[in-house]
Amino acid sequence: MQHFSSGQIINQGYYKSFQPSFINRDWEVNDMSVLQLLSKADRQLGRLDMYSEYVNINLFIQMHIAKEAIQSSKIEGTQTKIEEAFLSKEEISSEKRNDWEEVQNYIAAMNEAVKMLHTIPFSSRLIKQTHKILLQGVRGEHKMPGEFRTSQNWIGGASISDAVFIPPIHNSIAELMSDIEKFANDELNPLPDLIKIALIHYQFETIHPFLDGNGRVGRLIITLYLVNKGILKQPILYLSDFFERNRQLYYDNLMRARTHNDINQWLKFFLTGVIETAQSGVHTFDAILQLQKIIDSKLKNIGSRSGDAYKVMDYLYTKPIIDAQKVSIITGKSARPSYNLIALLEELEIIKEVTGGQRGKIYTFKDYIDLFKK
Repeated sequence: MQHFSSGQIINQGYYKSFQPSFINRDWEVNDMSVLQLLSKADRQLGRLDMYSEYVNINLFIQMHIAKEAIQSSKIEGTQTKIEEAFLSKEEISSEKRNDWEEVQNYIAAMNEAVKMLHTIPFSSRLIKQTHKILLQGVRGEHKMPGEFRTSQNWIGGASISDAVFIPPIHNSIAELMSDIEKFANDELNPLPDLIKIALIHYQFETIHPFLDGNGRVGRLIITLYLVNKGILKQPILYLSDFFERNRQLYYDNLMRARTHNDINQWLKFFLTGVIETAQSGVHTFDAILQLQKIIDSKLKNIGSRSGDAYKVMDYLYTKPIIDAQKVSIITGKSARPSYNLIALLEELEIIKEVTGGQRGKIYTFKDYIDLFKK
């Protein structure tokens, strides 16, 4: 980007905050390496989005969202396994429950935000509502869920005096977020959408408009923006896994844009993330289709029970953990046929018992879960 000026340091008395420049303006991209990455990212996103048309994407969407929730929360220090995300609260040990609840909130926030896009645009209102769901009843619930902060915050350091970065003062947040909103919805601005959302994410993290949950909301809005613009028909691209694996580079590139006006390096990092994540998504969908073929070949020879088995499989693709009671509900059969069906699926090595107990047995669709751990 030519003539990019990230903002200025403002003396606030006993500390200095960073006041970012507005992003709703004319931009000129002049770095050929950024344009090459942009072209590749667009192609890979197109390949990924194709699966929304040719695959029953609704079966698999919850696994994508669960993985994103876990990876995004992991960046903030939360430790939850993907299997645990699908367990009930009672099945989670007390020491892991707070982490589990944060992941559940992320899943709920994403699902609700995608629904809201049908009625309201990508906006501060959408972002605030998403934040409210994210912080409901968890650590941070007393830090103004759904409201922009009314006090100073900082990033890194035990106190503001040794902070790594101090975002803008609170009374400028409304104006800065309004600028993001105008930029996001300006259809006359010719800047490509992937460059736009890269800038929006950078600006959002720089403003840090909430007292808590900025990182998670900032990552969540990437997917929301792409769905809102029709680049993705479904929320199937999530960058948190890439950001988590390259966590220090993620922070360093955001900070370098602020301190050195080097927005190009951030754009290159972001677009590389889109490319890698989209490619990984394509591989995952290919692997899911292969797994479905293998399972179909196993189920076609089980006679009259295949109808019930396929009902259970449809459930497992959306939620890969099950017990006998749930099988009974899905199939509408009593306990005995449900246990027999579980035994059959175990014998076919489709599901695997994980508790090791005699009662309250839980079964996982392990091969499917493993596809989302790669």
